[in-house]
Amino acid sequence: MFSEDDLLPISALQHVVYCDRQAALIHVERLWSENVHTVEGHHAHEQAHESGGESRGNVRIVRALALRSLEAGLGGVADVVEFHRASSGIVLPGRPGRWSLFPIEYKKGKPKRHRADEVQLCAQAICLEEMFGTTVADGALFYGTTRRRKEVVFDDALRATTLTAAARFREIVEERITPAARWGAKCRQCSLIDDCRPRAAEKSARRYLASMIRLAGEQP
Repeated sequence: MFSEDDLLPISALQHVVYCDRQAALIHVERLWSENVHTVEGHHAHEQAHESGGESRGNVRIVRALALRSLEAGLGGVADVVEFHRASSGIVLPGRPGRWSLFPIEYKKGKPKRHRADEVQLCAQAICLEEMFGTTVADGALFYGTTRRRKEVVFDDALRATTLTAAARFREIVEERITPAARWGAKCRQCSLIDDCRPRAAEKSARRYLASMIRLAGEQP
């Protein structure tokens, strides 16, 4: 169990899964740069947090709900958590019946090939389970481009990936590790590309390997 002071931001897990060097540059070296992708992302979250709670039939909607898990050592804010009236689940003060929980995270763009968004949402579910003493089976990612929800099932594999990402991020923060730059196609979308300089690292590695091969060939 971690203390309140030890909690790490849930949002950082998305960075770790996408690129652990990016996570270190942001959370250890405190570097940040905006680009169109980060601005659109901020706008999506602001829209999600604009209004408070409301009820729609058998669904109670809560926005900007503070989250924490002392067991996983994570804290943050959920964009939206829907409480659905169900045959089993938790009791809400002042509201009859039982309720199940369904977290929703708002994202710009469209669904990604990697699982960074799903890991962030799963971490929210893990926090909700600890806070409310219940099981959260699934949730959704709402993407601004498609204007549709992508349902996410919190199965054993995704939960394991999420906890592994949390452990990796804690290692980065506590040991103040900044992993080496590795160039990839995703680097083009990163707002920190000028700070990270992955192309320069790639060229340096190539030059080093070429020099080692050349020296080896010159030896008798």
